[in-house]
Amino acid sequence: MKTDIALLYQSFQSTDVVQSNLFNCYKKKNIQQAEQKSYENVYSFIYFIEHGLTYYQSAKTAPLSIRPVLLFYGMIQLLKACLLTVDPLYPETTSVLAHGVSTRKRKKQGYSFLQDEVKIQKNGLFTHFSDKMFHVKQLEGTKYTMKQLLSSVPELELPFRYIEKSSPFYKIGTLNSEQYEIPATILDHYKMTHDRFVQYVEHNTPLQFKAGSEAEKVFIFTGEIRIINSAPLYINFSNESIYFPKNKQLLWELSDTLIHYLVLYNLSMVCRYETEWWGELIHTFHSSDLTYITNFLHITEEKIPYILYEFIKKQFDCV
Repeated sequence: MKTDIALLYQSFQSTDVVQSNLFNCYKKKNIQQAEQKSYENVYSFIYFIEHGLTYYQSAKTAPLSIRPVLLFYGMIQLLKACLLTVDPLYPETTSVLAHGVSTRKRKKQGYSFLQDEVKIQKNGLFTHFSDKMFHVKQLEGTKYTMKQLLSSVPELELPFRYIEKSSPFYKIGTLNSEQYEIPATILDHYKMTHDRFVQYVEHNTPLQFKAGSEAEKVFIFTGEIRIINSAPLYINFSNESIYFPKNKQLLWELSDTLIHYLVLYNLSMVCRYETEWWGELIHTFHSSDLTYITNFLHITEEKIPYILYEFIKKQFDCV
């Protein structure tokens, strides 16, 4: 889904437009002194977006060695603008200014990026926007490996097919589909009976069972899947396809925004503090890690600004 992100956000660069929309956001949430707070936040909102877009534009022409840092901080600035639509007091305390994620400071010998992991902290930006924007809580202490996270990026299906010789997803439809078809072979992956699987899907996703059986080799579901937060289903922005994970452990509440933040955080730490490993990876092509990383950076550069634009547009009722 290619688009000029500067043009996309242009409508959010007018103080009159932004102030009136922030006021409406706060008023709908019954926030006291909504009008005053909308005036107080209007310039912060505009500058967050301007700063974020500058990072993204710089990343387009920057060498690979520093692109993760630019994309990570570009995402952070756009997230701050998003937060102002739902939290007029942001940043109310200094605790929300930290990244909210940690990673192993010293990498072990034989380090592999895909096996590296991040850990969610009690406080910080990640925890704050997870709660305020996506209503995802209680992630403190949770650890995710990079392979788990990248296995939740549907645009990486091709690299997984080439390198792992398998795909972590089933394609079940597109954004325009009226129904979604999941192959019955999913039961082998989930180790469930027909009835248990249907119950599991209906409980954990927005999908509702319509028809199908193991004998018919397909399960048919209906439901509404939204771009902003499709979790635990995945949307491939390059072809607008909807994917269902083969691994039950990947059927989680992490949306694209949370997944991309965690991967970018770790990548930005690696390229800043593991300079020797990072340099060898870029210049020697000795690891398949590079394939996943370069593809991911290309994806996040396009996908995240669009998702965050859609989030702001929804808050502003610009549908």
